[in-house]
Amino acid sequence: MKRVLILTGTAAAIALGGAIAQDKQLTIVSWGGAYSKSQIEAYHKPYTEKTGVEILNEDKSANALAGIRAQVEAGNVTWDVVDMLQADAQRACDEGLVMEVPHDEWLKAAPDGTPASEDFIEGTLGPCFIPQILYATMFAYNTEAFPDGGPQTVEDVWDVEKFPGTRALQQIPQKNLEWALLADGVETDKVYEVLATKEGQDRAFAKLDEIKDNVIWWSEGAQPPQMLADKEAVIATAYNGRIFNAQVNEDQPFEIMWDHQMFETDGWVVPVDTGNLDTIKDYLAFATDTQRLADQAKYISYGPARKSSAPLVGMLEGTDIDMKPHMPTNPTNLETAIPFDVQFWADYGDALEERFNAWVAG
Repeated sequence: MKRVLILTGTAAAIALGGAIAQDKQLTIVSWGGAYSKSQIEAYHKPYTEKTGVEILNEDKSANALAGIRAQVEAGNVTWDVVDMLQADAQRACDEGLVMEVPHDEWLKAAPDGTPASEDFIEGTLGPCFIPQILYATMFAYNTEAFPDGGPQTVEDVWDVEKFPGTRALQQIPQKNLEWALLADGVETDKVYEVLATKEGQDRAFAKLDEIKDNVIWWSEGAQPPQMLADKEAVIATAYNGRIFNAQVNEDQPFEIMWDHQMFETDGWVVPVDTGNLDTIKDYLAFATDTQRLADQAKYISYGPARKSSAPLVGMLEGTDIDMKPHMPTNPTNLETAIPFDVQFWADYGDALEERFNAWVAG
């Protein structure tokens, strides 16, 4: 039996027509939790039913870049499709760790014939990257901690007197540095310009110093909802889909603060030197078609990366909850949003991560 490994962390799929052997397996590495469940229901189960290919899941996307590096360097690539953030995918592409993708050859056109390269939302495609969803990282809070009303702005998060309690932040510089500058008065359209300078970086870290004693750190997407539920933290950065899941399926008293949400793209890459490329391409073509991306929104509140999918987004599976208002791409939720600058973090990520990790440990 030939074994194919697919990593999932945001959306993986492979495209090529033709029959796929019934005895093959795909291992998909993703982010776990509600997100992986949405992929399983929208992509994996239907693909297995269609082709007979068994899909194995691994929840390792949080360390996908390091994992691909190690496998390629060792000459032992066991992952076929990897779900990664767009910024990490660009870094992997720049390092020659993942394959370049001819999008219009591998992926299906929209139902009206629009080529895939024109149907995906502008700015989401990368030379080695196939988008799946747009998601937001934003602040959320436990309403029970703030009976008189919770924080409404990023500046409020820094106001520990008016909104006392522990903040849970993801243990990465990305987004934390941008929010720190916003809280310090930098205009939205100037954030990356300022952050590209040493003075701006110093300013961001100085602003983070103001709340460092009130911060605990998280590294896995499942942690912020649990921290809020346990009241280990009263405010947390989190992925919007995780908070929505906790609100709807767990009846948690959480509120999303959409002010200056940072939205970015998650999707698939294919490591170099992988095997069974035809099956990988077939899966990617299936999992990123218009209907499949719309179907994922039945299970989690992430916006589909294809323009043709948006009109097909409907209700949360098994409920009468309209998913459209809960998407990061809803116009109301986008009013103060910041597009995550993938190229900035591809250029500055290594240096800022080193400084950030030293700052956390200091």
